Amino acid sequence: MAEAQRMDLEQIDPGASYQYTKYKSVTRELVQEANIIIGNVPPEFIEGSANLEWLQLNSAGTDGYCNPGVLAEGTILTNASGAYGLSIGEFMVGLTFALKKNTALYVRNQINHRWHYESGVSTIMGSTVLVIGLGDIGMEYAKRMKALGSHVIGVKRRKSEKPGYVDELYYEEDVDRLLERADIVALSMPAYDKTIGFMSEERFKKMKSSAIILNVGRGSLIDTEVLYRALKEKWIAGAGLDVITPEPFPKEHPLWDLDNLILTPHVSGGYSIPETLERIVGIALENRRRFAVGEPLKNRIDFETGYRL
Repeated sequence: MAEAQRMDLEQIDPGASYQYTKYKSVTRELVQEANIIIGNVPPEFIEGSANLEWLQLNSAGTDGYCNPGVLAEGTILTNASGAYGLSIGEFMVGLTFALKKNTALYVRNQINHRWHYESGVSTIMGSTVLVIGLGDIGMEYAKRMKALGSHVIGVKRRKSEKPGYVDELYYEEDVDRLLERADIVALSMPAYDKTIGFMSEERFKKMKSSAIILNVGRGSLIDTEVLYRALKEKWIAGAGLDVITPEPFPKEHPLWDLDNLILTPHVSGGYSIPETLERIVGIALENRRRFAVGEPLKNRIDFETGYRL
């Protein structure tokens, strides 16, 4: 936090005691003493805490924090959903164009000093985009793809009215019959027991051979070895991944060598643009104000699913 942001935080409750530290300097003792934590700390440092009332994460993902025994019963967990949609949504559009226009192939050719036409380019206009997970990130990607002329199908976990940025809205139980319609499949869900291994061999084989898949949710949504086969054997045309299992990804894995894959090291979010950090701090400050006056907090997490309540 910048000095001005620290001042804003402390003005909410001047009587509280504040300590600021970087992630690498956090100790178990410091975590165990805290009543409120703003930021991510190692989940194992939280276990057994009798003092913690509320944990505000800097991340949208809640991996590790919802596991049994980490947070005591009654402890509130909130995330920074709403902060990352701008940066990750734009990144996803970039991946989409790179795959659909063969940009990655041309970069490889440039490195190898090879002047060669790559066939198989296709347009975004009129393509069918299946966005699985319509939280902040999926929403921002869907908006951009619709603006580019795509037909956008959204998939949500809970029933709701269809938002204007999608053309069709369905739910998790409909995924299998939607995959065969999609030219682009985008995964932006959290990882929990029902989504781990979400893209199975059976589901990959339901996709068009000309389709591409994007994953910015969690690496565990896709079985890495199944993905390798899907790309190597051309079940699908390509993949753009900012997450994968495991991370860091082993340099000797043959997936690296596939020319129909773009793999980035979990960089689409983070603090890559200043607007993201400003939004993270804004969410934390608003929730701190709400906590001080007893109002319901934004982005409260359901421990069973890792989703917002």
